[in-house]
Amino acid sequence: MSSSTDKRSDAPLDPFPVRRVASVRARPDDQKWLVQDLWLASGVGFLAGGPKLGKTHLAVEIAVAVAAKDKVLGRPARISGPVLFYGAEDHLADLRQRFEGLATMRGLDIERLAVDLLDVPSLRLERENDLLRLRATVERSKPRLLVLDPFIRIARIDENSAQDVSNILSELRAIQRDYGVAVLVIHHTRKSPAAHPNLTLRGSSDFAAWSDSNLLLTRRRDSLTLTIEHRSAPAPPPIACRLVAEPVPHLAPDLDVREHLPSAEPLEADILRLLTAARRPLTTVDLRAQLRRRKADVAAALSSLQRQGHVQRDLLGWALPRSD
Repeated sequence: MSSSTDKRSDAPLDPFPVRRVASVRARPDDQKWLVQDLWLASGVGFLAGGPKLGKTHLAVEIAVAVAAKDKVLGRPARISGPVLFYGAEDHLADLRQRFEGLATMRGLDIERLAVDLLDVPSLRLERENDLLRLRATVERSKPRLLVLDPFIRIARIDENSAQDVSNILSELRAIQRDYGVAVLVIHHTRKSPAAHPNLTLRGSSDFAAWSDSNLLLTRRRDSLTLTIEHRSAPAPPPIACRLVAEPVPHLAPDLDVREHLPSAEPLEADILRLLTAARRPLTTVDLRAQLRRRKADVAAALSSLQRQGHVQRDLLGWALPRSD
């Protein structure tokens, strides 16, 4: 029986290139963010949530902000440039209406808005030809941001198969690295709650492992909460927001929710924000894991909030008081 060494070619192989760590140029602070606190400059990740929560509205707002160096929920785009947007579930005329309405509201000229819509009836990234055509389009358009809405329409695969999911996400990561483009993919969340926001992404755990930035929309009573996670930056506090119909549908900070949050110590305020974003009660262990604080500190903050009537506890964990 021949060994594996017998099958090796005798031809010499070029070694992989390496670089001494000190010779790698650090990224300037002003180039870290594509949109301040929301999306890393060349990050890949998901904008996720349940149905009818405004995921596409938010994706359009991010696209407009990057194309015009505008703001999203008060957070400014730090880097601007062209955007390539694929909306598999929207007619091109409907997408134009979304972009035009938002541009008009922001005082922008849609004729000068550097957003290209991918004009194809379907996109299937498990097919080599579609993948190569997408790469060619990115190379030609040179976007700063690529938006794909939603994942289920760009790859007809088993979302629970780690291998199938990994294959698609690896190709998207390669596009990000080869062309220096941020990639935002809209995805859906599980129906069942999870202890950590990233674990709510529907399908294989490879979804959460792939992301540099994730945005998660959840609903609590009449308000939406945007929870933000980053691989290489601290997670900012969740943002309370709402879908506003006039003058055009868009997401706006929910000032009513923010103003009714009680004045609190920093740890107490962080706990309140986590409970506001959560779709189920959180245990002390859940809170400690997300806050990365000592058990005694978290327990003391919870006791203080409970005495003030800002939180309540039941058999499932801690939650905000129910409004009857």
